[in-house]
Amino acid sequence: MRPRLLVALSIAIVVSSCATSADEETAASTTTTSAGVTETTEGPTPAVPDEGFIVQDGDVVEVHYVGTLDDGSQFDSSRERDIPFSFTVGTGQVISGFDEGVRGGKVGDVRTVRIEPANAYGEWSEANVVEVPFNPEQGDVEVGETVFLTSGQSAVVLKVTEATVTLDTNHLLAGEALTFEIEILAITRG
Repeated sequence: MRPRLLVALSIAIVVSSCATSADEETAASTTTTSAGVTETTEGPTPAVPDEGFIVQDGDVVEVHYVGTLDDGSQFDSSRERDIPFSFTVGTGQVISGFDEGVRGGKVGDVRTVRIEPANAYGEWSEANVVEVPFNPEQGDVEVGETVFLTSGQSAVVLKVTEATVTLDTNHLLAGEALTFEIEILAITRG
């Protein structure tokens, strides 16, 4: 009688497991965080809670991402380079909205986050347009050209005269809302 009970119990477990797998649905949820980041998470709704790490500050995460602007144009993609991007969450290595976009996630999550300019590269500012003396020894510069300041910061040449060069030192994505599709590939806790 004992072997029959074990066989019956095994069959019940297999049937229950199959039914649970068949009942999984794809879910999508959208939230807006206090930092103004709009986030959409897609993926299967697990039948049992995930026992893996949940991303928190101090974790090193490895992700793939695709970044687009509101007009749909793509400005960056780790997927196209086929090289995952790694960073430590909450340490200022990435824009604050990107940190916010992975916090609370787990391996396998694919999240779409829209980051307002304030949590990305800031608003475009006239204060970041500067006029500097033209130095012919530094070579020719042309309007529209990107140059690098001695600090390493990039700037776009707006105007060139015999005496001065006008530079826009705003980040190229200043004033832009950014949308990222982020897939969390790995989480390492130190």
